[in-house]
Amino acid sequence: MNAPLVVVMGVSGSGKSTTGVLIADRLGVPFVDADALHPLENVRKMAAGTPLEDPDRWPWLALVGKALADASDTGLVMACSALRRAYREAILAEAPGVRFVLLHGSREVLGRRMEGRSGHFMPPSLLDSQFALLEDLDADEPGFVVDVDATVDEIVDEAVAGLSAVR
Repeated sequence: MNAPLVVVMGVSGSGKSTTGVLIADRLGVPFVDADALHPLENVRKMAAGTPLEDPDRWPWLALVGKALADASDTGLVMACSALRRAYREAILAEAPGVRFVLLHGSREVLGRRMEGRSGHFMPPSLLDSQFALLEDLDADEPGFVVDVDATVDEIVDEAVAGLSAVR
């Protein structure tokens, strides 16, 4: 696979960053966490327990898409929630070669993961709002689903294999 552009997506707690770093390592490309691209106002809002609304997200998604497009020569793996199809379309509008890896897990599994982590601005109380927004990948979207009820190595193996199959 030449210069892959990958978005590892899913709700908070699904393992986007951990999985994304390992996929990037296997593919030999850089990793970026899209959370680092959020404007300060968005971070403050989420840290206060307030879900973002679409007007908060559109400028951020444009930055995400631009970062991916700018990496078209080198490749990039980015962790980004990309919960709705419209958000994925905004990313694809900037970077048409992106492939999505949706990390899927139950509310219970992801809630336990979120409770066990510290230092993250996204509180566990917002998990339900993320599940409410999540739209599964449609068959015509460039990507696939990986179940996170497995070991990290198994998740990464499945993702890398899937990326080789999705062009």
